[in-house]
Amino acid sequence: MIAAQRVAAQRVASVLAGRSLAQRRFEDDALDQGDRAAALDLTQGTLRHLGTLRALVAQMAARPIADERVEALVLVALFQLWQTRHAPHAIVDHAVRAVRALGAAAAAGFVNALLRRFLREREHLLPRAAVTPEGRWSCPKWWIDKLERQLGANAEAVLAAGLEHPPMSIRVNRRRISPDAYRARLDEAGIRVRRLENDALLLEHPVPSARLPGFDEGLVSIQDSGAQWAAPLLEARNGDRVLDACAAPGGKAAHILELAAVDLLAIDVDGRRLQDIERLLARLGLRAQLQATDAAAVDTWWDGRVFDRILLDAPCSASGIVRRHPDAKWLRRPGDLESFARQQARLLDALWQVLAPGGTLLYATCSVFAEENRDTVQAFLERHPDARHSEPARLPGSGGQLLPDQEHDGFYYAPLRKSDR
Repeated sequence: MIAAQRVAAQRVASVLAGRSLAQRRFEDDALDQGDRAAALDLTQGTLRHLGTLRALVAQMAARPIADERVEALVLVALFQLWQTRHAPHAIVDHAVRAVRALGAAAAAGFVNALLRRFLREREHLLPRAAVTPEGRWSCPKWWIDKLERQLGANAEAVLAAGLEHPPMSIRVNRRRISPDAYRARLDEAGIRVRRLENDALLLEHPVPSARLPGFDEGLVSIQDSGAQWAAPLLEARNGDRVLDACAAPGGKAAHILELAAVDLLAIDVDGRRLQDIERLLARLGLRAQLQATDAAAVDTWWDGRVFDRILLDAPCSASGIVRRHPDAKWLRRPGDLESFARQQARLLDALWQVLAPGGTLLYATCSVFAEENRDTVQAFLERHPDARHSEPARLPGSGGQLLPDQEHDGFYYAPLRKSDR
């Protein structure tokens, strides 16, 4: 546990300093598999509840903790004391030892006293920490205000979902096995699931991938059930030429190939992430052309042959998946939404050029903010009179917007059909 606490505190400190968790993988740390999983869980849990944890520290400390490394250790230890079943005395002892190991021995007594006070007074401290919106929902105030303005009565449910551990869903590789046959194998393994409307299998309790029957053989992939709407909504047919324009980490590209025999080009601006797609497709027994390039710079990569279907899973604020990537809500600023909207418009305008007449471009984000979704699509339609938008009828929710709940994360989908003339 001490190694997991130490690494989690390092990662939390990195986020407090303004760096994304994606800049360094947990696999890069010298941890065994158990400690690596624990460090990930502690890091994400602490960031999920960061607003509440900071409110707790503010009640117990006379002034802010100046050393971000010490602050991060305190936040992680408080999360452990509040949300985990580890022995409290061990958590406190490990945190104090870790502070000394940082060369901040003078702070050891302060950390010990603060954590022990929480243990004594938690029943009074926790309700007071939730008095402010930031303390209750563990989101920046501007984020909470925007959700309340845009989502109205649904805002509270979305904010509450952001505090939960994300659900685990799997996608069956139909080229290898049917969903019913694979579900039977899960039953034999004692893994309980529920089949959702889009054939995603929602696990009753998360399990490591190693416990999923046939995972290494490519029978199944782990993918949020909300993300599993993309391939069906794209409606690619056998023989279609398909572009996945921002493909990493590759789950949606793989799903497209599992549903239809298509000629798929998967591109991403980050060449390193294409290696993840390559490994994923190899495990699943699928093939696609991969290219590292900027999708919007079509003159640098397009060969002149139009695409029947294009999936644009556009860069966005990730506001729909913050329980899975909780650093996002602390790193984003209000002006970022305008920046993302400009980037999304640039991609849409560029890719529309390479779509065949009568073809479909599926615009998708993992955002719940209107600036990146409804507003971006409306502005695109005003610029392109040859585009027609139809709300996806099969999709649960309203207006193409999936809000995060107990079954899936938050996503937005807008099929855009190009006129034949």
